[in-house]
Amino acid sequence: MIRFPSTRVRLQTQSFPISIRRHVSSRIPSRNPSLFRPHSPNSVLSPKLFSTQPPLCFPDSPRSSKPVLRENIYTLPNLLTVSRIIACPILGWSILQGQFHLATSLLVYAGLTDLADGYLARRFKTQTVLGTILDPAADKLLVTTLAVTLTMKGLLPLPLTAIILGRDVLLILSAFYIRYTSLAPPKTFARYWDFSLPSAEVRPTEISKVNTALQLLLMGASTVSPLIPMDVSMGLQGLQMIVGVTTVWSGLSYVFSKDAVRLVSSRTNKPPSSGAD
Repeated sequence: MIRFPSTRVRLQTQSFPISIRRHVSSRIPSRNPSLFRPHSPNSVLSPKLFSTQPPLCFPDSPRSSKPVLRENIYTLPNLLTVSRIIACPILGWSILQGQFHLATSLLVYAGLTDLADGYLARRFKTQTVLGTILDPAADKLLVTTLAVTLTMKGLLPLPLTAIILGRDVLLILSAFYIRYTSLAPPKTFARYWDFSLPSAEVRPTEISKVNTALQLLLMGASTVSPLIPMDVSMGLQGLQMIVGVTTVWSGLSYVFSKDAVRLVSSRTNKPPSSGAD
């Protein structure tokens, strides 16, 4: 019901006869608060005009939607992981330029930050679903950068690099598919890339953890090998064969493992586990 100011109504009804003006003014609520209380059936104003019932809430209304689970993604472990990702292009450039001292320093930094973000996330209970994605992504980007640049410098065989990169590409495509299928509706483009909305957690298999450690050991040894004043080619070849086997094994473990992917429930506050390979 539209409530008009009494002064405005008087101005608009001055031209009407007195009987009509009295009839109109008797049906316009005054500023007296008592008129807004429940009225009797004989009252001029119907009580339905001032209903105290709550408004209807339709299914598409924001009031009827369930609260969306969000998490704080701006944590120190996630920032350390992001810094490790930013350091990867500098690491690749240093290897291509033959500056292996700088490359070794960046490898040490990557290893220390990898240990630090995992410890801080467990110590201060700041695990996030985004962290379970960023941490393995940083490791994969580091391994990919090292594999490509070391192959270009002739320090890694091309078939081994193809196996490592092929496995990582398949895992990345699988992660995109799992993110889409596990995201709560509506499945929009903005919600898909909003990583504060958790959907599914990828949990590492045991062989994948061993494979990641062996890959980093191989990449680190290959990076440092030009600085070692002795021939270590035989040891590197044996390590390359082991890494090739564990890479294929770890890729198959995600296919046949039932616990590799766990859906994140919006009703639980349990922090996610550590990142996957």
